[in-house]
Amino acid sequence: MAHLVFTLSPLLLLLLSSVQPTHAVDYQVINNAANTPGGKRFANEVGINYSRDTLSAATTFIWRIFQQANPADRKGVQKVTLIVESMDGVAYTLNNEIHLSANYVAGYSGNVKIEITGVLYHEMTHVWQWNGNGRAPGGLIEGVAD
Repeated sequence: MAHLVFTLSPLLLLLLSSVQPTHAVDYQVINNAANTPGGKRFANEVGINYSRDTLSAATTFIWRIFQQANPADRKGVQKVTLIVESMDGVAYTLNNEIHLSANYVAGYSGNVKIEITGVLYHEMTHVWQWNGNGRAPGGLIEGVAD
């Protein structure tokens, strides 16, 4: 039995050394508008766990669409934060932060979970897309995300 353990150990080390790191991304969701109608609706009808799972699923989808199977081809993002806050508009992305309007969530008349899923996919595209060092036209950036 000891011989079997010593035989398997080098094989196990070889296998482990060939495994690529997963380059996991940390997803954080903060509801800064929890006491507003939109913040409450976000919490009740969308939720932090669902949002975190959607950000992760969107990342996998975007990497596949952008053909970025190799981590070296991706932006070096280690953490993405979704912040729900009282503001005008729908949402915007600044670097690795997605800002979602609690006002929009409160006023949306349809299935808000489906709507926010689409918004999160759109905004996650901005997190992962390259922008030509800031020189790409805004219409191109938005068109890719759409």
